[in-house]
Amino acid sequence: METPLEEKEPAEFFAWTITQFDSIFFVRLGIDLLSMIILLRLIYYRVTGRHDFFFTFFMFNLVIFIITILLNSNTGFSIGAAFGLFAIFAMLRYRTEDISTKDMTYLFLSITIGLISSINQGTALEIGLINVVILLVAFLIEGNVLIKQEYIKTIEYENIDLIKPEKHAELMADLKNRTGLDIHKVYIKRIDFLRDTAMIKVHYRSEKNRDA
Repeated sequence: METPLEEKEPAEFFAWTITQFDSIFFVRLGIDLLSMIILLRLIYYRVTGRHDFFFTFFMFNLVIFIITILLNSNTGFSIGAAFGLFAIFAMLRYRTEDISTKDMTYLFLSITIGLISSINQGTALEIGLINVVILLVAFLIEGNVLIKQEYIKTIEYENIDLIKPEKHAELMADLKNRTGLDIHKVYIKRIDFLRDTAMIKVHYRSEKNRDA
């Protein structure tokens, strides 16, 4: 004997109605997309000047948002389970990619915002406030408000006579003159006496020419 549920499922599946995507879904989606635009356009791009991970961050966020909305409405998927699942997937996917710690942090933030916007049981105002706190902290740290940002470059240097400890001041002056960067610290990573070159890691705080 068929149960009422078994009789009802086929009719609901083939019905030309929308049951999952109601007004609450679109409000959550709007909060999520607005948060991502602020994160990527006003913080990430403004600080790094790069856009090569825009597609990855945005699509990760959007796919996670939609999947968790559907799973939560059908199976009661918890935010802890969702976060663990997608965080592990992200780490496995990018473990061999040439992606920096900062980019991994932005990917992590994209996942977090998607999960908060989709599963959080609070009101729209509460979800928006949580996202605002995350974005505000990211802006304060990345925007040189709380601390002055430091940048690092690795340079192949040919004048190895200046890498001697007693010529440190001359080395700093030469690097500043050649690069135009406000260098305040240098490290000698490797010396190649066959080619008379050295790999030098320079630390500088000025944003000028950071992407040169």
